[in-house]
Amino acid sequence: MRRHAVIAFIAFSVLSPAPAMAARVLRVGTYHGVRGQFRTIQAAVNAAKPGDWVLVAPGDYKTRSGRAPKGASDVPAGVLITTAHLHLRGMDRNRVVVDGTKSGPKCSNADADQNLGPNNSSGKPLGLNGVMVWKAGGVWVQNLTACNFQGGAGGNGNEIWWNGGENGAIGGWGFYGTNLNATTTYFKDEPTAAQYGIFSSNWSGGTWDNTYASNFNDSDYYIGACQQVCNQTVNHAWAQHSALGYSGSNSGGQLVIENSQFDHNKDGFDTNSQNGDNPPPQDGSCPNGGTSPITHTHSCWVFIHNYVHDNNNPNVPSAGSAAAGPVGTGMSLSGARNDTITGNRFVNNGAWGVIIVPYPDSGDPCTGGTQTNAACLYDEFGDAVLNNTFTNNGSFGNPTNGDIGWTSAEPDPTPCFAGNTDTGGTLTSTPANIQQGYPVCDGHTVPTDPQSGPFTLEVLCDSQISLTAGAQPPCLPSDSYPRFTQAILPPLPPAKQLPSMKNACAGVPANPWCPAKKQKKHRPR
Repeated sequence: MRRHAVIAFIAFSVLSPAPAMAARVLRVGTYHGVRGQFRTIQAAVNAAKPGDWVLVAPGDYKTRSGRAPKGASDVPAGVLITTAHLHLRGMDRNRVVVDGTKSGPKCSNADADQNLGPNNSSGKPLGLNGVMVWKAGGVWVQNLTACNFQGGAGGNGNEIWWNGGENGAIGGWGFYGTNLNATTTYFKDEPTAAQYGIFSSNWSGGTWDNTYASNFNDSDYYIGACQQVCNQTVNHAWAQHSALGYSGSNSGGQLVIENSQFDHNKDGFDTNSQNGDNPPPQDGSCPNGGTSPITHTHSCWVFIHNYVHDNNNPNVPSAGSAAAGPVGTGMSLSGARNDTITGNRFVNNGAWGVIIVPYPDSGDPCTGGTQTNAACLYDEFGDAVLNNTFTNNGSFGNPTNGDIGWTSAEPDPTPCFAGNTDTGGTLTSTPANIQQGYPVCDGHTVPTDPQSGPFTLEVLCDSQISLTAGAQPPCLPSDSYPRFTQAILPPLPPAKQLPSMKNACAGVPANPWCPAKKQKKHRPR
């Protein structure tokens, strides 16, 4: 009963355009010679009521200050939204820029132009977030670019963030984000680097569609801390030039990533269990024993119809656990459980196309993992890798580099591998003949594989991790993985590759920028 009520509430939160009161249109800037009522986005947002629309004309909207939610002064934002069912829409995806810089040209990369946010009690800058939705359900953010919101002592630096709070509970329900760009042009050091592009945490329910993110020291996209009830969809995303194209800590239940591209990152895609962004583990099982309409199994976390290629880039910002993402890897499932990877293309990833590995973490409590003398260990199990196409993976040529690698640390329910093909010939895998040995996810327990030792050592070498304190990573003299020399932050792709909404007036009540003849019904797909 509770599950059906939650799903109904999520659908209402995302799809309902407004409460009963007639929606108003608040306009920021000047569009086609017609001046709006507001000069700043924050002023319009402050004046808005649930269901209202905030339209933003093309312009460079710089951030000279920050605003924090009540009771959460450590997460200031350039634009803070606390009103449910608000619609924030730019009139042009590439020319409406929510800019984290305080001066200089648009998205300036000069030191003096950066805004690192207010100081904490120790006098250190907290960093600043871009557009942040704070515990406000059903908010839409569409058709704009956010850039250069940098990190700091507060762990901020997130360009567009649906933030459900910081207390380990779900604090937000439903969102819709489309035709968005998130990037940064500035890198000085990791403590001040921008961390995440498009981000949701402690949230359940929502869709991102037609989005782009690049140049972050953690990940372009992040979904986490959603307690196995994420209920989110990522569609037509494009992730580039970051430590991780996607990161998902402890994000499970119903979650679909589809029709997206992950390329030129260090590690293209990573979902994991860890002792943080609680509660762990990451578990893709359908809530309440349900069945996925996509997989027709009890796995509701689905990665399908994506293109994961050329993730061989060491020259990206990288910090924290994201820095350990193994360069040259298309997809890492780290301590992940009961996830399905099907119908994707993995191409030109120099180390591996897909790896499935345990995740060692630290700290107490070790919820959902196994406490050992060295770490809180999250083993993986029950993942299904089915009907994917692999091309030219493993070109670094180190031992075990290839299409698929799997290792486990404990006897666990079996993962399964079937229908995968290599366009150049034989599928390469560790253990060898992986599809013959583990063809079905039927829940039976399998022991650890004695063949996996060399693969485990190669992953540790690539990630520059040692499981023994103070020891060097276990690299062979012959091992060769590309290493960081300097952070390179490419500009956004041309606007023609990042299309705006076809009609920015669609669904908006008639107003001086959107005459009645331009009103067309607009609903999330």
